[in-house]
Amino acid sequence: VAKELLQQIRDLDVVFIPVGGGGLLAGMAVYIKQLKPEIKVIGVEPEGAACLKAALKAGKPVDLGQVDIFADGVAVKRIGEETYPLIQQFCDQVMTVSNDEICGAIKEIFEHTRVIAEPAGALSLAGCIRYTQTSKGGEKLVTILSGANMNFHTLRYVSERCELAEKKEAVLSVTI
Repeated sequence: VAKELLQQIRDLDVVFIPVGGGGLLAGMAVYIKQLKPEIKVIGVEPEGAACLKAALKAGKPVDLGQVDIFADGVAVKRIGEETYPLIQQFCDQVMTVSNDEICGAIKEIFEHTRVIAEPAGALSLAGCIRYTQTSKGGEKLVTILSGANMNFHTLRYVSERCELAEKKEAVLSVTI
């Protein structure tokens, strides 16, 4: 089994990994780059909790002023001090996605597997979906689905928002 897994990893082109404090991204990026440095490692974080993006912009870990807790498994105020240098060295790209895109990814996962992913778990698929909209195609892509922290009451919000992500509905607000 381990030999098959190693071969599958070596056949990849791009891996999408969710980002919170950076532990999962740093660990996986280091391991993947040791196996095949050409694999592109992309960290994906929610727009409302983009602590890695803020750290990269500042050149060091910084505190976010506010953190959106929709994707609570990755909703952190500051990227890890120990993980940040590893991410800088081994991660090729960082992207952010909206809550609507995360909801659309949750729906995709459910429709294809009948599994309900938590928002933080679906984060990497949301990034992958966005990536494929502008990529050259023909690449072997993998997303890391992590976490199991879905509150049942959150499902109503997810079902409403995924229609927006798919551009099938719009929300209008009018003040009279």
